[in-house]
Amino acid sequence: MVYHSSFVDEEGITKACGCPLLPLKSHIKGPAPVSDQDKTDIVDEAITFFRANVFFRNFDIKSPADKLLIYLTFYINVALKKLEGCRTLAEGTKAIINLGLEKVPVPGESGFPFPGLFALPQSQKEAELLRNYLKQIREETSGRLLSVAYRPNGTPNKWWLAFAKRKFMNIIVP
Repeated sequence: MVYHSSFVDEEGITKACGCPLLPLKSHIKGPAPVSDQDKTDIVDEAITFFRANVFFRNFDIKSPADKLLIYLTFYINVALKKLEGCRTLAEGTKAIINLGLEKVPVPGESGFPFPGLFALPQSQKEAELLRNYLKQIREETSGRLLSVAYRPNGTPNKWWLAFAKRKFMNIIVP
């Protein structure tokens, strides 16, 4: 059974293109509201559920937060693919920073991994809001992923990096 997000309450949550802009425990500047440090956020859920959810070919969406969970699961898969050849934490950090510098596509642009997952932007302002949120959440996910993909001594954690070979929802990561 696929794991779903616990963020089903949509009240008071801003959306862009049907994507909820959920609060993050983040120091990274962006449009996401700030969450309490002791609460679980969507990035925590994505990392926690990744190794189970990556095995599924289908994902039944029960809330808009599940769409964001799908996006983050795919992003974690891409990030692990980049980390696969990195033998030290320093190399991995450099690879993740380079991944974070890439342009973030939004629905309707080429390169967006899930056409139809989110609605097309109604305006340029909405597209930029979603782009900035996705950039912020990707950076936050990257930072937290490094702490699980590498051990405290800086060596790779094979129990995480082995999942770089998996295809999420039958999508091949370039």
